Amino acid sequence: MVMFMSSKQKNPGKWIAYCVTPEWEGHTVREVLRGPLLLSNRMINRLTRSRGIQLNGKMPWLDRRVKKGDRLRVAVRPFERADLPPEPVPFSVVYEDADLMVVDKPAGINVHPVRPGEGGTLAHGIIHYWLSQGREGRVRPVHRLDRDTSGLILIAKHAYAHQLLDRDLRQHDIQREYLACVSGRLENPEGTICEPIARDPNHPLRRCVSPEGDPAVTHYRVLVQNDRASIVWVRLETGRTHQIRVHFSSLGHPLYGDKLYGGPMEGIGRQALHAWLLSFRHPLTGKNLTLKTMPPEDWLQLTESLHFVREEWSDGLSLSGD
Repeated sequence: MVMFMSSKQKNPGKWIAYCVTPEWEGHTVREVLRGPLLLSNRMINRLTRSRGIQLNGKMPWLDRRVKKGDRLRVAVRPFERADLPPEPVPFSVVYEDADLMVVDKPAGINVHPVRPGEGGTLAHGIIHYWLSQGREGRVRPVHRLDRDTSGLILIAKHAYAHQLLDRDLRQHDIQREYLACVSGRLENPEGTICEPIARDPNHPLRRCVSPEGDPAVTHYRVLVQNDRASIVWVRLETGRTHQIRVHFSSLGHPLYGDKLYGGPMEGIGRQALHAWLLSFRHPLTGKNLTLKTMPPEDWLQLTESLHFVREEWSDGLSLSGD
């Protein structure tokens, strides 16, 4: 059994405690750390250097074999210095606890710097927000959103939470849903796009559907449509760069505002894509969390200009009135 507790030790923050069960008796400390505690070798090495591992109250050798009833404790939320300067960048906090947060990112800002010296990113803003609350740390996004995509993004507050959430993401245990406004009327009211995505050899920023690419799976359902456009619900099974944009462009229905992939440019100044829902199991408490956020004003204005009534597409998503 794994338990969570605060600590007055030199390493402040949350520790996890594991009481060795009969099936793990005779295994090494390292094997237990990698087994029921799910720690990576990299994190084990980091915790060893910071004296963040204890066996029955003492620092153990990692090759020491444990006995039934031994108590192994690990510091999973150590103090960390920020790796970026703070900057006041706008975003909304949708959910937050000691281990993670979900924020609503506006369009027009990068999640993290993509070149040396870049400022004004979401990560800079989160560090500024944390410092205003008297805490410090490093921003660890579990997934990414394109610069001009708005909506929910999951942030881990420490390396252990990030490791567990990253594992859940790779195992498709984190559900990510989007709203997109694409050009034209889709032939099929719902479907799954299974097309591999690779870098476009003719453009430094673009991606393209290619048999040499990485597997990519996008599920969609049309919420409402007319001859000019369709509003679609989208769920990602994989998370390739520009995946939704590339997949709908490959169908001949690029997103409104998506200049890079040939979308209509009237009505909105960026791709009409919004990450509206995140659903996942908290990696440390086990609590199931489902977070939602309404699309921003530019997205709503576009859909209204295309003569879509908000209630027609939002009621089925439980967005109306949120």
